[in-house]
Amino acid sequence: MRGRCRTGWGRAGAWRARPPAAVRLGVVGVLLGATAAVAPGPAAGASGAAVTPSPYAFADGARSIEGARSTADAVILKPGTAYKSSLPSSGKVSYSIELDAVSNAYVSVTAAPSPDSTVSVIDGLRVSMQDAEGNSCSVDTASFGAARSPHPIAAWGMREISPAKPLCRKAGTYYVSVERVDPKGEGSSPDAWDLELLAMTEPRTAKAGATSAPEVWDSATPQPLQGEAERRRGGAGFAVATPLDQGVWRDDIRPGQTVFYEVPVDWGRQLHVTAELGSTDSGGTGYTPGALDLALYNPARGHVADVSVGYDGDQKSGSLPPLPPVDHANRNAAIGQVGAMRFAGSYYLVAHLAESVADSFGDGPFKMTLRVRVSGAAKSGPEYAGESRPAGVFEVSDQEREAAAEGVAGGDDTAMRAVAVGGIGTGSALLVGLGVWTVVARRRSAV
Repeated sequence: MRGRCRTGWGRAGAWRARPPAAVRLGVVGVLLGATAAVAPGPAAGASGAAVTPSPYAFADGARSIEGARSTADAVILKPGTAYKSSLPSSGKVSYSIELDAVSNAYVSVTAAPSPDSTVSVIDGLRVSMQDAEGNSCSVDTASFGAARSPHPIAAWGMREISPAKPLCRKAGTYYVSVERVDPKGEGSSPDAWDLELLAMTEPRTAKAGATSAPEVWDSATPQPLQGEAERRRGGAGFAVATPLDQGVWRDDIRPGQTVFYEVPVDWGRQLHVTAELGSTDSGGTGYTPGALDLALYNPARGHVADVSVGYDGDQKSGSLPPLPPVDHANRNAAIGQVGAMRFAGSYYLVAHLAESVADSFGDGPFKMTLRVRVSGAAKSGPEYAGESRPAGVFEVSDQEREAAAEGVAGGDDTAMRAVAVGGIGTGSALLVGLGVWTVVARRRSAV
């Protein structure tokens, strides 16, 4: 489970139309004869001992930068550009962002410890944002959960323009500070964690909107969606999350593995998700608390809600708590998970199976089922007085709906199809790959 704290309130290096994994791997494989993906290297500033690189898939073209110990030396983050950095075991690292006086801004930070890391229950990630005068705009934290299993976790910083929040409204330089929740590192490994950072801006609305969150919405938990499960392999990071729409989806997951999916949710629509972990025939006994963790993140990669499922070898299930329909006015809510349902776009489901499951029940793989329901009628969103950065991130395009229906991005199945395409010749593979890319490209331009 996550610890949450607030005050005040995936893709290319610069977001652009992202080809599905099949095209990316197929084209690269044809041109270079690649037979294996290149894993990201150890984080800069890691201890001298060799550590296993994180299996987290960073955005293609993510720029490598170093966090500054002093805000005076902080690298400027450009909204819409993905960055790769690292977080030492102690002390803060800072980054900066230049903002106007009218746009909301969000900076997501994903920490990806090495699988060899040891993490404690109290350790985790803290992200804070301040203005140039040192005023706090927001604080957010994320933890690894009771299972103490190292895996990617994300927290966000935000600068929000609101009549109810008099601070952090000026144009100028703002600072994003990142640190571990347990600065002494007691019970956790001293090695550095890889970081992925992504900043986004949301323009103001053309007309003044509601100043309070909707008071009435259907908070009943519906019956989990029924039907035969269809196989969808999850991606290894936000940038390569596998698209899902409403349906029943199956995947195999191994202890210590984290898989990512994205679900397009339009204005006015409501998301319900149940996760199930199937029984095992390993013959093992025991109980793993927090064995399966399912977290939901919004289009800005801000945490919305999560559910943790213990495991004793028999089938288990858990559902995300009831969430309101997507509404711009949700941001006025006092409850964090309601406030996070503030814009349309791709919502991310991140599932992690604790590595300690292997101690009692073997290496698996274990059968995981996701029952995804998207209810309610889509409606028009607010009229923005400008363009978000990256463009189109807070809307659902026809291409995204098509990708979710077909599951064309991410996953081993599409990668295998790309390998098969390689057998028909380099020229044909490139033409086919670019054709598919065009069909499923997002309506998000480079910034």
